[in-house]
Formats: sequence, C-alpha cells, structure tokens
Amino acid sequence: MLHMRETRRWTIRILPLVALGLSVTGCATIRAHQTAETEQVLAAAGFHVEPADTPEKLAHLQTLTPRTVVRDVRNGQPQYVYADPKTCKCLYVGDEQRYQKLQELSLQKKIADEQMAAAQANLDASMNWWGGWGLWGW
Repeated sequence: MLHMRETRRWTIRILPLVALGLSVTGCATIRAHQTAETEQVLAAAGFHVEPADTPEKLAHLQTLTPRTVVRDVRNGQPQYVYADPKTCKCLYVGDEQRYQKLQELSLQKKIADEQMAAAQANLDASMNWWGGWGLWGW
C-alpha cells in the first residue's frame, strides 16, 4: 500500500513537468520550422545572407530584433534586414525591390497555405462519410 502511494505522489509531481517539457519542445520545433520557411522565402525573394562570422558581427546580431524583417538605412539607401541569431547566426539583407518581392511571395504562400488547409478540411469531411452513424452505419 505504501509503495502505491509513493508511486502516485511521484506521478502527480512529475507528470506536469513532463507535460510542460513536451509543450516547450513542441513550441521550439514549430518556431524552428517557421524560421526555416521564412528564410526560404527570403532567399527566393533575393535577399542575401551575411553570416555573423566575427565576434563583432555576432554581438551586433544579438542587438537586432530576431526573426522579423525591419527597415534600415545604410549609406542613405533603405534596406530590409532579417536577423536570425539562433539558427544560422546570420542576417538576410535586401533592398526595396527584394522587399517587394518578399511581400509578393509571402502573400502567395499565405494563399497557398489557406487553400491547402481548406482542401485538407474537405478531405477530412469526405472521409467521415458515415457521420454520426459509426463505422458500420448502424
């Protein structure tokens, strides 16, 4: 009987920690996937990669807003910068033309994602042809 209580106490204490760990891991995985998708679109738009390959560049990279395209002015010219301090430890840099292409590609991707989600929902609905009757239609 004592062993059963100890097991239950252990389960009650550990289970929430395991659940929290899994949710944090899941969030990190989603964020990494989103970052990879964003960086693919940036590359497709023609943004070039500037690696933070010196201590000075890495320190500067850490000061920028991560995983967000921001407008900057360099040498009097507008540029758009996306900082990735975690995955590639680099900057994606593009001019106004590249930024406009990024906007276009991002919109196309959003539309395609929405169409894919709608198609998946239709597929799920058609696979559930038996509705509330159960598997055997009784």
